[in-house]
Amino acid sequence: MLERNHFTNQPLPVGRTQLDLAAKNKRKRNRLLLFIILALSAVLIWKAILTFEPYVPEIDITPAPPVTELHPVVFAKQTELIAEAGKAGITILITDGFRSIDEQNAIYAKGRTTEGKIVTQVQGGHSYHNYGLAIDFALRTKKGEVVWDMEYDGNKNGHADWMEVVEIAKGLGFSWGGDWENFPDYPHLQMDFGFSIRQLRNGHRPASE
Repeated sequence: MLERNHFTNQPLPVGRTQLDLAAKNKRKRNRLLLFIILALSAVLIWKAILTFEPYVPEIDITPAPPVTELHPVVFAKQTELIAEAGKAGITILITDGFRSIDEQNAIYAKGRTTEGKIVTQVQGGHSYHNYGLAIDFALRTKKGEVVWDMEYDGNKNGHADWMEVVEIAKGLGFSWGGDWENFPDYPHLQMDFGFSIRQLRNGHRPASE
C-alpha cells in the first residue's frame, strides 16, 4: 500500500517514503547517541566530585602545652578578690584553682561510681578549672571555721557575705557559677576570656597578659 500525502491525499513516491523513514531513524539514533553522551558525562562529573580533594594548607598541629597552674590574669584577680573582700570585713578561702583532668574525673565519679554526692556535671577536659581559668571559694568565720553558708553575715552590715564576695568578683571580671540555670555552682568563679570549652579542648589559649 502506498503512503499518501496528508494534504493532497495523493500517493507519495516510493523513494520519498524511504527517505522519510531513513531520516526518522537517523533522528532516533542521534537522540539515543546524545542521551548516551549525556549519561556518560554525568557519571564522569559525579565521579570527579566524589573524588575531589580540596586543597588544605599545612597547619601547625603541635599540641598546646598542658596547663598546670592558674592563668596569670586569673591569679592576679584572685589576689585582688581576697584583698577587696578583706576591706569589706570578709575573709575568704580559695578552696580550688587549677584542677588536672585526672582530678576532674575523680570528682565527676563521686555519686556515680564512687561514694559521695554528685558535685559536678562535667568530666575531665570539660571544666574551666582544667585550663586554669576558674577558682572556688568559701568563707572563713570570725572563729576560723570554713563555711559555705550563703546567708552568713560576718561583717554585720545586713548583707550576706557570700553575695558581697560575688559582687566584688563580678566587678573584677569573674562570672559566677551561681548564675547557671541547669546546675548552679555557687562557690565557682571563672574568667573564660571569650573562649568556649570546645576551643580550649582544641588547643586555643587566652593570652597571658
